[in-house]
Amino acid sequence: MDESVREAFREDGAVLIEDCLEEGQLARCREAFDWAVANPGPHAATMFDGTERRSHVDNANPLAKERLDAMVSSLPFGELFAGLWGSEHVWYFAEEVFLKTGGRSARSCWHQDTAYLPWAGEHWGNAWISFQHVPKRNSLEVVRGSHRGVQYDGTTFDLDDPTEPLHGGGVLPRLPDIDAELAAGRDTHDVPYDVLSWAVDPGDVLVLHPRSLHGGAGVDAGCPDRHTLVLRFFGDDAAFRPLPTVNERYARDGILFVEEMAKLAPGDPFRSPVFRQLL
Repeated sequence: MDESVREAFREDGAVLIEDCLEEGQLARCREAFDWAVANPGPHAATMFDGTERRSHVDNANPLAKERLDAMVSSLPFGELFAGLWGSEHVWYFAEEVFLKTGGRSARSCWHQDTAYLPWAGEHWGNAWISFQHVPKRNSLEVVRGSHRGVQYDGTTFDLDDPTEPLHGGGVLPRLPDIDAELAAGRDTHDVPYDVLSWAVDPGDVLVLHPRSLHGGAGVDAGCPDRHTLVLRFFGDDAAFRPLPTVNERYARDGILFVEEMAKLAPGDPFRSPVFRQLL
């Protein structure tokens, strides 16, 4: 792996790996995506439900776990993340599915995944796999270097208040209204955030550190559909970091793999036999 790719991920928190997946590998990912949409799990949700801007999201579907554990072993992500992080070992965590259709689905609010998941450490990575050409204006957006900055509270994904705290109680700083600040900065020629985004083609993989501030652009007439499978991985430098206890739904362990998370103490290496080891 070229050192510039490692440096981009280390410093920026995100990097695009072009032509990462071969045709057959991408086809297996597409099959897994289509199955997941047709067979939603207990964590599936419709964001912005009841509006024309709705989109489908699913996380760590236990019905899909066996097939996805098998699939990831046939993909290049073990070697990719080992090289990216400098980690001897790589484990697969779980998937996330995004389905935006009809040219109307809204952008996803800015957030950090680590406000929702009990994760700490350098060796975390989300592999974003989209199945259409996605123009830059419709692609994932990342605040450069934010994975090394403040850990903010999460958002409830309320379109009327994109910074409404997930946990509340002042336990974590409230999210800034990044879109509003960017708009104001463009008017004054003083843009307060360095936002990264890439046009993505099928076979490309956008790799993101989940502590990065990121948001997904919406779809429009020029890019009416965006089908994205996200596969999440961790390595040697991954630890358990309990979540705040203010929000009962997410208290300490989050909502995924709750039984396994309950066995970990703060600072423990993030390990469990439930997660498929790739290297």
